[in-house]
Amino acid sequence: MGAKKDFKVKLIKTEVVAAMLPMQEHWLSQSNLDLLLPPVDVGVFLCYQNPITSGILPKIWSFDSMVNVLKVSLCETLVSYYAFAGELVQNLAGEPEILCNNAGVDFIEAWADVELKEINFYNPDESIEANLVPKKKHGVLAVQVTELKCGGVVVGCTFDHRVADAYSFNMFLVSWAELALSKPLSQLPSFKRSFLYPRCPSVYDPVIDTMYLPISALKQENTNIDHDDDQVISRIYYVKAEEIRRLQSLANCNNTKFTKLETFSAFLWKTIASDTNKNFRLGIVVNGRSRLSNGDEEQAKILKGYFGNVLSIPFGEKRVEDLKEKSLCWVARAVHEFLERAVNKEHFLGLINWVENHRPEPALARIYATDEDTPALVVSSGKQFPVRKIEFGWGEALFGSYHFPWEGKSGYVMPMLSPKGNGDWIVYMHMLKGQIDLVEAIASNVFKPLTADYLNLK
Repeated sequence: MGAKKDFKVKLIKTEVVAAMLPMQEHWLSQSNLDLLLPPVDVGVFLCYQNPITSGILPKIWSFDSMVNVLKVSLCETLVSYYAFAGELVQNLAGEPEILCNNAGVDFIEAWADVELKEINFYNPDESIEANLVPKKKHGVLAVQVTELKCGGVVVGCTFDHRVADAYSFNMFLVSWAELALSKPLSQLPSFKRSFLYPRCPSVYDPVIDTMYLPISALKQENTNIDHDDDQVISRIYYVKAEEIRRLQSLANCNNTKFTKLETFSAFLWKTIASDTNKNFRLGIVVNGRSRLSNGDEEQAKILKGYFGNVLSIPFGEKRVEDLKEKSLCWVARAVHEFLERAVNKEHFLGLINWVENHRPEPALARIYATDEDTPALVVSSGKQFPVRKIEFGWGEALFGSYHFPWEGKSGYVMPMLSPKGNGDWIVYMHMLKGQIDLVEAIASNVFKPLTADYLNLK
């Protein structure tokens, strides 16, 4: 059966779920790295088969019993992840701080007139957005649990990116699932900000000035949409493991081996380069946790559980003509070179100082400050997204993905591991329609539209 274009979602009930233990109200300051994030929300959704038809579980689950498990375990999880039950409030300097007041999380129950195999995963704008992932109206986190016509369930979440990065949210999802199964937490979150304090005297590499800028330096953004190619849309594809290996083999040259992420990013950069009169920027999100620990085992333990944003986005800028005409090896080397600037401890310590020198004025990664003359794309690895570990008691998720339809014109791409566990990738893309058209015209042998058949949904 093909994807169902339109389906109705009926909201059944909304209630507030708070941490199960009383909490002393307190403030949690944002780190300097948190302050680099604009006020954007990130979505995540997880799809589960009807536990009765799966035939692998002895217990008979109803939607009500699944909802009860999710709510009770969420109450427990929010005890440790109390920031998600709080609110972001502006302080006297105009900067956001987290008021940890256990105001709670909006928990929505819904029903959708669609079967899991009918959902159009290829086009999440049509199927996921505003249907299966909630719009967060207040607070830091919102959850929606939707029962499908087939008895399957979709768990959708939306969280404020200023409070947590994907690494932190992955930790939260795994902890939530562990408590649902009455297991001890495999990783406790840490809110210790001291290792992100600025150094004194303040020192940073001037290259950071080319990567970040104060909001006041932004040009007035042109929000007019002149033609369909300027429309930003989302799509989800799968890429076979052998295609990833083939691209990596093509990129490797002169005894130089590039990572799969470097190769993938280079191939995508090369594919969507279209206007020879322009430059094109590509940025890659770097998680600073392992970089800041720098081999220190005690520091590594703290950072492994650190909750918050520890990100930097180095980028490169090349002429479109070069991207089109040069080899994949040349483009991959360009990716590797700009990444090298940010994969060390000194870069992140310098970035913390850079933010301190500009406070309280907000700042932004320069890659997001794009304009019509310099298109840009950001790639963020989601290969640590633990889809198969987010099991609440009625079987593993058959599919899950991040969903980030932000309003900027910079493209956003997240490759994730396929839930099949066979080395394939799932790739979420949020880009200009013209760029998506290029992907499908030029690289259709690599990027295949995600379907129910690929996911073995029956």
